[in-house]
Amino acid sequence: MANSCIYFGHVMHQRLRPFMHRFRYRIFSLLIDLDELESLQRHGKIISGNRFNIFSVYDRDHARRDGSSAKAWVLEHAAARGLDLAGGKIFMLCFPRLFGYVFNPLTMYFCRTANGDLAAILYEVKNTFGDQHGYFMPIDRQAMPIDRQAGQDIFQHGHLKEFHVSPFLDVAGEYAFTVRDPAEKLSVLIRHKDDKGDLLLATWNGRRAPLAAPQLLKALLLFPFQAMTVVLAIHWQALRLWLKGAKFYSRPQPPENDIT
Repeated sequence: MANSCIYFGHVMHQRLRPFMHRFRYRIFSLLIDLDELESLQRHGKIISGNRFNIFSVYDRDHARRDGSSAKAWVLEHAAARGLDLAGGKIFMLCFPRLFGYVFNPLTMYFCRTANGDLAAILYEVKNTFGDQHGYFMPIDRQAMPIDRQAGQDIFQHGHLKEFHVSPFLDVAGEYAFTVRDPAEKLSVLIRHKDDKGDLLLATWNGRRAPLAAPQLLKALLLFPFQAMTVVLAIHWQALRLWLKGAKFYSRPQPPENDIT
């Protein structure tokens, strides 16, 4: 049985200080079982893995960005942190290329053990300057808060911010993640906060649909320019922030390690 699927939903960002700034966009995203990457076309003739199509997903857009296996990269980092994922699955949540173009501000990898338990989440963050950095978060079921709603586990964890994303936010403070284990619903909440409280809230929500030709055609009709719209929206919101007087932070050197 195929494990990959498509989610229709929206992303939202809300800046809380020093002024309010909010936007919300409808989107679709894919959750790809990386074992199925090379056989994506069996879900429909208009989608492919590692070769051009209307919809396409490439290893070279992620991980080392050199065309090598994204799954192998994730497994390497998991093993370096003592996680045995032998026989398990890696699912990648991302935007696909649409007519050959994509920009993924955030890609998420859900790492599962052989029995299906979620063992870790890897957050792969990109900025528009071409930099990339990842945050690897093991799932410690004994130590972390885990809620369960409608048959889905909800995990909470955090990490210091170590990567420059927006020129209007400093590389300071920390992230707090609240993530629903993807199933019928997708739900991700990211809070960027400092010692005074929350600075920014970002959400990524969706409802699952089969990865099949009718759903891909629906995505194409509803979001034909999503790949370009993501980048245009980032720059449009940056202009709005600049006009509101947001403080500008110069781009620092990215972290030396590709993942922390």
